[in-house]
Amino acid sequence: MAARIDHAITSGTFSLDGETFDVDNNVWVIGNNYDCVVIDAPHDLAAIVRLIDGRRVKAIICTHAHDDHVRVAPALGRVTEAPVLLHPADLPLWNLTHDAPPDGELFDGETIAIAGETLRVLHTPGHAPGAVCVYAPGLGAVFTGDTLFNGGPGATGRSFSDHDTLVSSIRAKLFKLPDDTVVKTGHGDDTTIGAEKERLGTE
Repeated sequence: MAARIDHAITSGTFSLDGETFDVDNNVWVIGNNYDCVVIDAPHDLAAIVRLIDGRRVKAIICTHAHDDHVRVAPALGRVTEAPVLLHPADLPLWNLTHDAPPDGELFDGETIAIAGETLRVLHTPGHAPGAVCVYAPGLGAVFTGDTLFNGGPGATGRSFSDHDTLVSSIRAKLFKLPDDTVVKTGHGDDTTIGAEKERLGTE
């Protein structure tokens, strides 16, 4: 059974640098009727469990450790008996929200097999030092968290972020993907690699 993408939107808050904002987050699940991985675990544990719908969860992949992407990750890991995975460069951000570390680490270039699909981890620092994107070539999609949105790069005005690093990451890692690759973002609507190349430029 081929892999598919399931999607939910959860609502909550994002807090950093002493400020709190209301946000809506995308939650992505990649898998078939039996097995899946979850990308990001923001505000609503019950909504994510409904999206999983009884499947075995192989991993909970955190695109980065801002609290609106990882707030219920440990609880989801306990409920599903799945490891929570994060790039180690984002541990300082993770520690702002959680007392115990995640279960495992993500590294640039590593692969995760699920439902006949091979997911590839792309380390894309800038929005956060340990930010990653997840490329699913068989599905023609890349899951970018807050690295790249419909309209351009993610925000870099807060602690642990850097605009030039983010743009370099996008150009070096994401703009190497096929132009028709669908960008599944952490917030908001889909876009494509080609559309964002036109907006940002490749040089």
